[in-house]
Amino acid sequence: MKIASFNINGIKARIEALSDWLAGTDADPVVLQEIKSVDEGFPRGHFEDLGWNVETHGQKGFNGVAILSKLPLEDVMRGLPGDEADEQARYIEATVVGERAVRIAGLYLPNGNPAPGPKYDYKLAWMERLRARAAELLASEMPVVMLGDYNVIPEPRDAARPEKWVDDALFRPESRGALRAIRYQGWTDAIRIRDPWATRGPFTFWDYQAGAWSKDDGIRIDHLLLSPQAADLMVETGVDREARAGEKPSDHVPVWVRLAA
Repeated sequence: MKIASFNINGIKARIEALSDWLAGTDADPVVLQEIKSVDEGFPRGHFEDLGWNVETHGQKGFNGVAILSKLPLEDVMRGLPGDEADEQARYIEATVVGERAVRIAGLYLPNGNPAPGPKYDYKLAWMERLRARAAELLASEMPVVMLGDYNVIPEPRDAARPEKWVDDALFRPESRGALRAIRYQGWTDAIRIRDPWATRGPFTFWDYQAGAWSKDDGIRIDHLLLSPQAADLMVETGVDREARAGEKPSDHVPVWVRLAA
C-alpha cells in the first residue's frame, strides 16, 4: 500500500495537475490538503469516474482536506477532536482496507503567521489537540500514518536558507517543540528516516515568488509520521519533486510512503 499526501493549493485550479499526477502514480490512498472547496463543490464525479472513492471535509475558499482511495474506506472522521467551536476544515481520518487495515489521519496544520499573535496561538493550541489525538491513535496499536502539510520546518537542514525563517511561525522554537512532542510519543518521520544524515533537504515546498523553484530555495513542511506498527511495515518513502515543474503546479509536491500492507 502506497500512501501519499499532496497539498494541491486549490482543487479547481489544480484539477488537471492532480489528475496527471494520479495517472502516473500507484499511490492509493491519497490525502489532499487545501482543496479550498465546500464538500458540494468538490469535483467528486471526476475522480469517481477515474475509479476513486472520495471523502471530503471542505470549507468555502479556504483550507479543506480530502481522501481519494481505490481501496475501501471505513470509519471516516471529520474534524480534529478537542474544540467543538473550531470551524476550520483541517483534519480527516479513515481506515483503509487493503491486505490489512491501516488508519490514515490527513491534516492541514495552521500556518500561524503573523507570530506572535492570535493566529499563532491557534496554531499551538491546534498542535496540542493533535498531540492528544496522536496519543489516542498510538493506543489503538494498529498501523497509523499521520500525514499532511504540517506547516512546521523541523530542523535548519529542512530549509535552504534557515536564517530566512527564524521569526516565522513555521520555524519558531515553539512550533518545532510542539512537533517534537508529538514525534517523541513514538512516531517515525518517514522522509527523514530514509536519509537521517542528510545535511540539506529534501524539500517539499517552494514559494511561487522570487524564483524559489529555480533557485531550489525550498523548505520541508509536508510530513508522514508512522506509528510503530506502520514503521515496521515501511518499505520505501519518497518525495515526487518533479511535480513542481509541471503545468500550473501546486507550490507543494507529493510525499509518500509504501507499506507492506
